[in-house]
Amino acid sequence: MKAAKSINFALQINLGVNNLEIDIMHDRGQCLSILKEFTKSDSLLKHAFAVETCVRAYAVKLNEDIEFWGNVALLHDFDYELFPTAEEHPFKGSEILEGKGFNEIFRRAILSHASYTGVSRQSKLEKILFACDELAGFITAVTYVRPSKSIDEVEVSSVKKKMKDKAFARAVSRDDIIKGAVEMGIDLDSHIAFCLNAMRENKILLGL
Repeated sequence: MKAAKSINFALQINLGVNNLEIDIMHDRGQCLSILKEFTKSDSLLKHAFAVETCVRAYAVKLNEDIEFWGNVALLHDFDYELFPTAEEHPFKGSEILEGKGFNEIFRRAILSHASYTGVSRQSKLEKILFACDELAGFITAVTYVRPSKSIDEVEVSSVKKKMKDKAFARAVSRDDIIKGAVEMGIDLDSHIAFCLNAMRENKILLGL
């Protein structure tokens, strides 16, 4: 009997480790703690929340793993404040997450959002993360220049008009916004409208 109990206990420990690895990737609270441990900038935090909002909305629409997708988006830039160079970001972040038990699928999606990493975007998650990254930042920038600074005033036409203004939000790649929609296989206007609606629904958290 003692031997049987020992075996069962060992199995429980092993299962517990495996569940921990799964849970951390599905636990927004733990992922948020990691984000805030490495990111102190309010603008970077809000960007993480904005991209998370858009990616989660797509996960809901496509009946995908909402928590997993959302947490990938939440952590896609978590290392940027400490490791902002192309030589380090998002490679350092991937190393840190690997040490915390995040699996290859999670880390690969993050690596693929930066084209210079050489990690090609293959899965729906990878393509959607890339497509939402620059666009979420651009929508935020457009909102800030509206008279009321409210996302409720922003329309698809407003976003597309600002995309033509090369002096506006220069750091945001228009090519990546367009490429993101192409890789997803959807119309750019539809993609902008979808992300706008998702961000409107979460405007309190996003400060918009």
